[in-house]
Amino acid sequence: MANNLLCFRCGASLEKLSLPLSRRDECPECSIHVHVCRMCIYYDVDVPKACREDDAEEVTDKEKVNFCEWFKPSGDAFDPARAGQAVKAKSDLAALFGDEPQPGSEPDAMTREAEDLFK
Repeated sequence: MANNLLCFRCGASLEKLSLPLSRRDECPECSIHVHVCRMCIYYDVDVPKACREDDAEEVTDKEKVNFCEWFKPSGDAFDPARAGQAVKAKSDLAALFGDEPQPGSEPDAMTREAEDLFK
């Protein structure tokens, strides 16, 4: 069975990860955990608790690794429009504070550097 999953945050392919996804699995590009509500087929912001599985325990942080037994990875978790909004917001903030990004630098690389500060 082919693994056509994309990271919910950056859109990188997760084909090198074996299924079922482990709680320890991370995106090879942005290093975010992928066993999270945002990567699940039951994730839906239009229902209570943002989960279509009634028996699942509520998880407050939908982008944080969890122990949900109902987790099933979704091939539709990556939303390019949302990712584009995040890039635009970062660019707007940089312009607002006079902190223009350097030419050729990628937002994902900058995000990784910032996250490395807290490891």
